[in-house]
Amino acid sequence: MDKMKKMSEDITKIFHEHHKKTMQPKIKTTNPFSKESIDLTEEEHKLYLDIKTSEMNQDYETMQKAIDKFSRLNPKAYRVLVD
Repeated sequence: MDKMKKMSEDITKIFHEHHKKTMQPKIKTTNPFSKESIDLTEEEHKLYLDIKTSEMNQDYETMQKAIDKFSRLNPKAYRVLVD
């Protein structure tokens, strides 16, 4: 019975972790050129701001690192906002 209880607790924990990740508040972000918008998680939005800030500061190495991560994290948002 202890094994079943432990397994149930593990499944509940996994569910709650997944729920937290998928239920994050979204931040509507708009491409200034195309005017197309997409909802980003807080982490994605921070990366997008890093990309734009690095671009303004002409820090292309930092910008490219952020673009690489952003494009893997959310390919659709990358196409809408950056590509």
